[in-house]
Order: sequence, then structure tokens, then C-alpha cells
Amino acid sequence: MNRKIPLIVILVLLFCLTLANALPQESGNSTGQASNEPLRVPVTVSSIEALIPYLDDDNVKVRLAPGTYNIDKNDSVAKNPIFCISGSNSTYDFTGATINIDTDVLSAHGGVDYQHMVIVGNNSLIKNLKLIDDGSVYDRPGRRATNIALEGRHNVIDGLYMETRGSWPYGYGDLFGKSSTYIIKHYKHSSLKLSGDYNTIRNCKVYHYAYGHGYVMQAAQNPTIENCYMEGEVRSTDEMLAETSGPAYDRDFMARGGRLKPGMMKSTGEEGIRAYNRGDCMINGKRVERGTDNITVKNTTVKYMRGGVTLTLSDGFKYVEGCTAIGCESGFKVGTGGKVVDCYGDCQYGPVFAVDYTHDKGIPVDITMMPYSGEHVNYRKHMARIIGGDHNVTIRGVESNPDQDLKFFVGGDDNVVNNLTNYPMELSSGSSNNSGQSRGSITDNGSKNSVEKLKTWIKD
Repeated sequence: MNRKIPLIVILVLLFCLTLANALPQESGNSTGQASNEPLRVPVTVSSIEALIPYLDDDNVKVRLAPGTYNIDKNDSVAKNPIFCISGSNSTYDFTGATINIDTDVLSAHGGVDYQHMVIVGNNSLIKNLKLIDDGSVYDRPGRRATNIALEGRHNVIDGLYMETRGSWPYGYGDLFGKSSTYIIKHYKHSSLKLSGDYNTIRNCKVYHYAYGHGYVMQAAQNPTIENCYMEGEVRSTDEMLAETSGPAYDRDFMARGGRLKPGMMKSTGEEGIRAYNRGDCMINGKRVERGTDNITVKNTTVKYMRGGVTLTLSDGFKYVEGCTAIGCESGFKVGTGGKVVDCYGDCQYGPVFAVDYTHDKGIPVDITMMPYSGEHVNYRKHMARIIGGDHNVTIRGVESNPDQDLKFFVGGDDNVVNNLTNYPMELSSGSSNNSGQSRGSITDNGSKNSVEKLKTWIKD
């Protein structure tokens, strides 16, 4: 006998099939390729050990429960790196969690480069990570250290707070050498390396207490830094010379170029934001060696670092907008292809803007000078330093009586230089065909220059 299936049974079967398809699937290892699979049901874990198995998964959304997590070299998770995020299309949410990593892990793996975290997958988000180096600023790495390496493609670090400690020697900056030339052998420690393709760091705040770079770009294509903050420390050479023990004292304070001189200020770190035109990174499971190009840096502040935004050693466009450099030995250096728009800085410890090489050409710049408190310790005596050619540099200022010992220095040819401050301008003997205007006094030692003297600005 034929029977019709009741409509209610058909509806129940369709509902069950829909529900089964919506259930989360078993996790698998990442292939490093982007996937259209939707994010699985969010997971909350309450330990570092429970978090780590998710780091190589695709399409997961994992949150580390709020709380404080401590890691030292004796913990089972203290690998090199501790966190290797190789999955793609995933979100790792650290909101409310603080991870303290003892500086003893920096040298726990021998004389090798060390990293706390490496991101090598694609299209992933690392959100609100709070990472603290817990220990002495003198706890050096076995070789070199970088807290976070952002590689892969289209990844984002958003809301990072980090304190970086542990390098050797610390407290002297580059006075006793850098790279392969050194008087005191150094073990550097940088905060964050940005590489890969189209990767972004935003809303990040880093306090950098180490000899090394803050945000450093290597092998980076189209990287973006926006709404970030980087702060280091400065120290006087008078304080260094007062030491009665330590690596500088043991060498009778013999620094690069001779015995350490009093009356200088030095950053204890390197550049706040730095680009290099060589390096390597991991993309889709392959190690790639290449340069860095097409950089965007926006609305970011660098304080008390050796350099504020230093992008000369990179290619393509270098767009810098709305950024501030405070108390740096140099503020902005971007090189050919660079553009500095609506930025701010001071010249207390070095020039607010400088050009590195005579072959640098065609850099447009608009910077507003900020006042500083106390005496300047700017041993270069430059408010700005322009060499090369075809630049268009405008520097503005509101101070009615700035220090006349600091010069808007112009060399090179065919530059347009607008000194809308009361700092004096000096055109060097090698300069020619430069034009523009200056509110400050003009000393012209060059030829065929035509810089117009403007009325001195007087504060209302």
C-alpha cells in the first residue's frame, strides 16, 4: 500500500541535514594557502599549552582567557619560537591577557637567533596581545633576538602592547659599534620585524629598552604601519663617563672615533622605524630573499630612538603622513621615492629631517617643528640637512626665538627650500640653483641660489 511521507517528516530531515553541515569540523594542519572555509565556532583556552595546538590551524577563532601568564626557560612551551602561527584565515584574540616572558629565555637555546613569536600563515589577525619581557635589560640573547616576526601575506597585528628588554651592551646606543664593526661585541634585540606581503601593524604601542630596532622592515612588500607608538630611552654621555665599572669603563670609554666625549645625548636603541633593502621571510611555506619596497607609515609617533622614521634603504614609494618624531637623533629620513606629509618633530638631539645621500632626488617634505624643553644637545648643529637635488622641503615653526646655533643646512642643487621658521638657513659652498624662502637669516656660500628672505615671524 502506498503511503505519502508527511510534510513534517520532510521538514525535520531537512533541518537535521542543515544542522550537520553547520557543525565545526575537525582541525587540520595549515597548508599556508588562503581558504574560503568560514571561521569555526570560537574557542576560549585558559593556558599557553592549550593555545599552541591551534596555532597551525586554518579558519579558527581562538581567545586566550583574561589573566596573567608567565613563561621562563624551564617551561615546556619555551621553544624557539614559543608561538609559531602557521595557520591561515584565523583570529587569535589576547584581549585581557598579559604574557610575561622571562628574559632568561633569550639565551636558553644557545648562540642562535631567537624569537618569541613568528607569523608565517596568511590572512590572520593577532589582536590585543600584551607581551612583556620580564627581567634585566642586560640579559642578552645568545646571538640576536626579535620579539615578533610578522611574515606571510595579508596578516594584521592590531592592538599590541609590548615591553622589550634584554641586550648587550645596553645604555650606550651605537657608541661602541654596530653591525660587524664593534669595540664592544653586541647582542642586539629588536622589537618587531615586519616582512612578507601586504602585512599591517596598527594601534600598537611598544616601549623599547634594548639595543636594537623598534619596528624594522626587511623583505617587506607593501607593508603598513599606522596609529602606532614607539618609545625608547636617551642617556647622556656625562652619565656614561661617570660609571666606575662595566664594559665601557673596562675599555677606558674608547668609542668609535676616539674616547667618549661629554655633553652628548644618545638613544640606547636604534631606529624606531627602519627599513632595509635586504632580508628574507617565509611566504606560503617557502623562504624568500629580497628587498623592501612600497611602505606606508601613518599617524605614528616615535620618541627617544636613534632615528624616528628611517626608510632610505628601501625602494618604491615611501609614504609618511601624520607622524611625529620626538627627541630622536634624526627625525625623518626617507630617501628617493619618499614623501613626508603633515608630520611633526623637534631638533633637540638631531635634525628633524635629513637626506642621507647626494644621489637622493625629488623628495617632497612638509614638517612642522615642535618646541622642546631644556637645552639642545644636537652635536650636528642642524635643524634640517638637505643634500642631493630636486627636493621640495617645507619646514614650519611657531617658536619666535629658536636657538640660532641650529641651522637649516642646504647643499646640493635645484632644491626648493621653504624655511618657515626663525631658525637660520645656511647654503653650503657646494650648493647651487636652490630657491625658496626663509624667515630665518640666510648665509649663502653657494652659487646661483635665490632664496628670498621673509619677515621674521613674531609670536602674538
